[in-house]
Amino acid sequence: MKNKNLLNETQQTKVSWEKVQVEMKEKFGRDIFESWLRKINFVDEFNNYILLTVSTRFIRDWITSRYLDQILLIVKSYKPEINRIELSLNENNQESTNDANKDKNANFSKDNVSFIKDFLFQYNRIDPNRNFDNFITGSSNKLAFEASKKVSENISHYNPLYIYGGVGMGKTHLLNSIGLKLKDSNKVMFISAERFMYQFVKSIKSNDMVKFKEYFRNADAFLIDDIQFMNGKEAMQEEFFHTFNALLDKGSQIIVSADRPPNKLTRVQERIKSRFSGGLVIDIQQPDYELRHKIIKLKTDELKKYYSNQLNISEEIQKFLSTEIRSSIRELVGALNRIVSFSRIYNKTPNLSETKIVLKDLLNLSENKVTIDLIQSLVCKFYKISKTEMLSSRRSRYLVRPRQTAIYLTKILTSKSLPEIGREFSNRDHTTVIHSIKTIENLKKNDPEICNNIDTLKNKILYNKSNEI
Repeated sequence: MKNKNLLNETQQTKVSWEKVQVEMKEKFGRDIFESWLRKINFVDEFNNYILLTVSTRFIRDWITSRYLDQILLIVKSYKPEINRIELSLNENNQESTNDANKDKNANFSKDNVSFIKDFLFQYNRIDPNRNFDNFITGSSNKLAFEASKKVSENISHYNPLYIYGGVGMGKTHLLNSIGLKLKDSNKVMFISAERFMYQFVKSIKSNDMVKFKEYFRNADAFLIDDIQFMNGKEAMQEEFFHTFNALLDKGSQIIVSADRPPNKLTRVQERIKSRFSGGLVIDIQQPDYELRHKIIKLKTDELKKYYSNQLNISEEIQKFLSTEIRSSIRELVGALNRIVSFSRIYNKTPNLSETKIVLKDLLNLSENKVTIDLIQSLVCKFYKISKTEMLSSRRSRYLVRPRQTAIYLTKILTSKSLPEIGREFSNRDHTTVIHSIKTIENLKKNDPEICNNIDTLKNKILYNKSNEI
């Protein structure tokens, strides 16, 4: 009798929805939980199923198709008798008849006005000062510049156009120039990936997803900046994928910028990377000396006019800046602005020694710039293998040792975390990274050849002999 009462008591204990929510957050991740699963309301529990509600059909269908089976498994782990989940609409949010839907659609444009105005005001600010006329070209960015001009003259000429390059190379300037050229005769949306994500989440929370979809999918030209920030955000990627396809189907132009090529994007769906690769992919390389000197000369002339010829930056200083600041155009212009500020504050033209003092931190940063890509490239050249082989899943001895060496050098020469290093080596687990590091450390103690190879590679990387690749 005691056991029977205990069984009845266990069966009568209802599932703790708070505990289920904690597990959902751990299983699906914070982004998905906050965007979708937090919106689920627990209503009641019956003999063998639980009743949940959500606010809209869109959220219900999304959760049902992607997460409901896994949520049921979590619930069953607390109470095995539950074998079904009923996910319904909150009655307060349901449209009762088709007539109500028709009325809603009829008034959609009016309802959408404030949404679109607010959206444009916050996120679609095309800068009139960033245009094709003041974009300075050289051998490193000429192709990206010409492709951008073609797209601005003929929508769908290259679709999508994917421009990638390091920070401060002019990608945003080019996207802005395209938007500026197209906006008078086309509906243009220019937004960063971060803002797209913010508005996506905001629209879900305020039940504005229909308006969100309607607005984005009506654009004639969709320009999205820094797409790499979409990484790991599954719900946003899903919406972006469908928006991307809808725009292509209606013949809209899509332009994307990123800091790396499509195949190097981490934690981004393969089908999205495939779509990006299906258009024109162009890189903006680091500016060579000629372009850097051209930029410095033009910017100096602009500043002279601004200060009514009271500013004097010598040719020696201009050449020094062009030679030493190599990492990005933005840093180059920033260095010039520092020199100008020094000149204005002290009312004197700085000499070379003073310039070096003013730019001390920038010069050190330029000298010590080490990237994972540089490490991988130099290690591959040293061991005479291709980067594709190094990043593959093959475990042949002639590939494993170079791979472990590159991982070890990345750990000691960069500030990247173990998970970040793993992602750059074809999404390897951080435990693999730890094993590689420990293996090389042990080999260095007992194998003079390995020790010598590591020192040689370290010197090559630190002196940044990328011209040898």
